[in-house]
Formats: sequence, C-alpha cells, structure tokens
Amino acid sequence: MRKIQSMISTSGTDFRRNDARNRELVAQFRAKQDRARHVRPKRDLERLSSQGKMRPRERIEKLLDPGTPFLELSSLAANMAYEGESPSASSIVGIGIVSGRETIIRADDPTVKGGAWYPLSVKKIVRALDIAIENRLPVIHLCDSAGGFLPLQSELFPDRHMAGRIFRNQSILSKMGVKQLSLVFGHCTAGGAYIPALSDYSVIVRGTGAVFLGGPPLVKAATGEESTVEELGGADMHTSVSGTCDYPAANENEAILIGREIVAQWDQAQKWPIQRDPPEAPAYDPQELYGILPDDIKKQFDMREIIARIVDGSRFHEYQPNYGSTLVCGYANIWGFKVGILANNGVLFNDSSLKGGHFIELCDQNNTPLVFLQNITGYMIGRDYERRGITKDGAKMIMAQSCARVPKFTVMCNGSFGAGNYGMCGRAFDARLLLAWPNHQIGVMGGDQAANTLAEVKANQMRRSGEPVDQATLARVRTETLTAYQEQISAYYSTSELWDDGIIDPVDTRNALGVAISASLNAPLGQKGYGVFRF
Repeated sequence: MRKIQSMISTSGTDFRRNDARNRELVAQFRAKQDRARHVRPKRDLERLSSQGKMRPRERIEKLLDPGTPFLELSSLAANMAYEGESPSASSIVGIGIVSGRETIIRADDPTVKGGAWYPLSVKKIVRALDIAIENRLPVIHLCDSAGGFLPLQSELFPDRHMAGRIFRNQSILSKMGVKQLSLVFGHCTAGGAYIPALSDYSVIVRGTGAVFLGGPPLVKAATGEESTVEELGGADMHTSVSGTCDYPAANENEAILIGREIVAQWDQAQKWPIQRDPPEAPAYDPQELYGILPDDIKKQFDMREIIARIVDGSRFHEYQPNYGSTLVCGYANIWGFKVGILANNGVLFNDSSLKGGHFIELCDQNNTPLVFLQNITGYMIGRDYERRGITKDGAKMIMAQSCARVPKFTVMCNGSFGAGNYGMCGRAFDARLLLAWPNHQIGVMGGDQAANTLAEVKANQMRRSGEPVDQATLARVRTETLTAYQEQISAYYSTSELWDDGIIDPVDTRNALGVAISASLNAPLGQKGYGVFRF
C-alpha cells in the first residue's frame, strides 16, 4: 500500500489556530476526566480507609497484569446528570488483561453513595455486559454496592433494558460459555446479590464482603427477625453453609490474588485469523491531529489527513478514489490488523452512498473489520436527489452496514447529524465500540438548521392564523432552540447519556482501536447474509 501524501502545512496560520483550540478542548476533557476519576468527599475516602478497603481504581490496578493497557470506557458517563452526584455513573468499566486473558472489568465505586446504582449506572453495566457478549470476553465484577438508588427506582428497575438486563446478560454469557468472576469487596444487596450468584466463580472478603437479598434492617422490618450482616450474608456463612460464594479471603489483596489464580485456569478462546502484518507507527505524528481538526464544526477538512495519523506507516489503499468522492473508502492496518475504513469527506450523495454500501460488502466478504470515521451532515436532500433515489441509495448503505458480520468500530471525529449517523454506524447499529473526540457534536440536525427550521414553522403558523409575522417572536424561537441544541449536541451530553463508549483524546485513537480490534477477534464470525436491497 502507498503512503498518504499529507498536504498539511504545520507552520500555517490555520494549523496553529486549530492546534491551540483542540489542545484546549483536550485539556478541558482531561480535567473533567480527572475530577470524575479521583475527586471525592474526604469523608467517603476516610470511610473506605477505616474499613480497610482500597479505592476501586487501586483494585483494578492490582488485578491487571503489570505493564498492560487498560482501555477505560465511558469515564464521563452521567457527567451532566444528577447534579454531578454520580461521577462516571458510580462505576468503572474497561477492557484489560488479567493473567494473560483479555477481559471486561466492571467495578462498583463505593466512594459514591456506597456504590449505589443510579439509572445511568445500570445502563453502563448493561452496556459492559453487551460488549462482553458481542466479543465473547470474560467478565470480572468488582462488587461493592449498596444496590439501586431508591429515590430513582422507577428509572432503574422495571423496563427491558434496566437492572434486570444485567442478570439476563449474565445468564446469556454463561449459556455461551463465557467465564465470569465476582470479587466481593463490600455489600451485594437486593438485586446486586445475583451478580456473584450468577458468576461462575466468586471470592468474598471476610469482614467487609456480604451477599444478601435483604440486609438486617429490611429483614427485621419484613419478618421481625434480628440478625447480623455476618449471619445473613458474610464470607464464612456463604463459603461454608450456603455455597453461594466459593472462596473466602482475609483481605482485598488476597481476594485479588485468588481472583488472578482463578482466571489463570480459564481456557482461552481461539481467535479467528484476521489478516495481520507487523505493527508500524504512523509516518506522520499523531499530535498533528490537533492542527487538522478545524476550530469550527462547519469547516471541512480532508479525512485522509486523519487516516494518515492513525494507520500503520500512514499507508492506505483507497477504493474507487475517483467515484463518490465525499466518502473515502479503503484498506489499511491498525496495530498490524487489516481494516476497511469509511471516512466522510462531505455530505453523502447517491454515488458515495452506493460506493459505501459496495465497499462494506467487499470487506464483509473478505473478513475485514470496518472502521467508520464520522464527520457527516447527513444524506443529500432536495428534489433532484430524491428523483435520483437518494433515499433508496442511502437505504442500500444502511442495509449493507447493518447486516455486515465483521466487527465494526466507530469514531466520532467531528459532526454526526441526521441519517448520515445511521449509515456510518451510529449507536443503533451495534459497533463493537463507539468512541468520540472532545470536539464531537451529534443531533438530528445542526443547531442553526434546527433554529431556522422551527422559526420557519412558527412563521407559517402565524400566516395561517392571519397574524402578522412577528420578527421578535421568531428571534426568540431561534435563540431558545439554539441554546437548547448547543447543550444537547455536545460530546459531553452524548457521553453523559452513554450514547457512546467514551470520549478519548484524538491522539489515543490508534491505541484504543488496537485494543478493541484485538478483543473483537475472540468472537467467531457469523454467517454472511443480507436483507432485500431496493434496486
């Protein structure tokens, strides 16, 4: 494959301005992430220390193989919810290596209201187990939770993808033969008790670990029976009487050591044989991504410049370079893994939609994972394009992308608007991992378009009712709409609601994709097949 020839001048005014702006955005992201990870009330940290407990990130660090990466997911989940009371949605999730095995690690955070689950905590846990199912990854649960956050119980208990989905997913993993281990550091109360009960293996710490459907206060209120935590669900009772847990541990360090020994006994799935070459760093410095991304979401840039700073050797075999030029398609390697890349270079027209659908089929036939780099305003609209069948051609691309059996990965590099989000493997289309950059924006349409559209609708209402068109009213509609959109289309709102798997620094994209692609190879490829393409 030939090396991409970069046309970027790193000494240019635009590059320097973009660089300064994007470094500022990344610094803001890092500061938010650091607060979510580490800033806690002093009393909560002292409480943990007095109980002889580690902080959850310390537990993860000791669990992981030394010197191996940990790809944390959704570190800023719930950052715009619950008035900031649930940093990282009160949990930590990521992909890491334990005793040589790629695993999903899921840890409750007892420094946040005793590890109680908020609605977005549940959503995050369900998503972690979805990733485990999709990629056949073993799961290690680090349990220390007070159970559901009762004031919001109606938002976390009854519906299909709420708390019950956690235990459904655990059951599905067991049916698939995917291993699960629970390390019980604190209380597993009410529904949370089923996490160790549904795991293949469980280790419980004496003195602090406990598993019960109802704690002592609830048992007394419901039955009049008085009992201690240890009698109801302590380590010795569960490992010698009920058999709910397998191994007692004297302290957290021993529990982690036993856990690592257990994982070392697990067989490892045979990965499917992806095309692979020796890894090679990009020929261009990834730090230059900061200067390439524009300081305005509306400004266009060449996605080949992004590709050149992510892929091995900056080499890229472009498919149909002269056709459908607003969608760049081609083959490259990321950490040695062969991938097919689809990257937006403008709005999706009929020809670029057909090109994208065809390229997806070629990659699926060739057992080549797909990487989508999104910067899309949508599919082209207008009378002439509808007459040419833009809806039909966009549907072909969506059909090909939806039915592709190879792993898919999506990076939100800039804007993601309208149905273009769908064709480019948005959240609804089961990307194995969907990551966002801090400059990312997402919505049905851009803020300006939404404000102008609603103002026009309001003006038409006035005309139909015989009222004069009041420009002050239209200006207010525009302002209110634009203000609401600016908050809701931001990367931080998106990641707060778990519409993605986390914001990352653009410079970290190559490494994150490398971890994700490697993990995806644990799941066998499905059968080829598509629905009906409308010709």
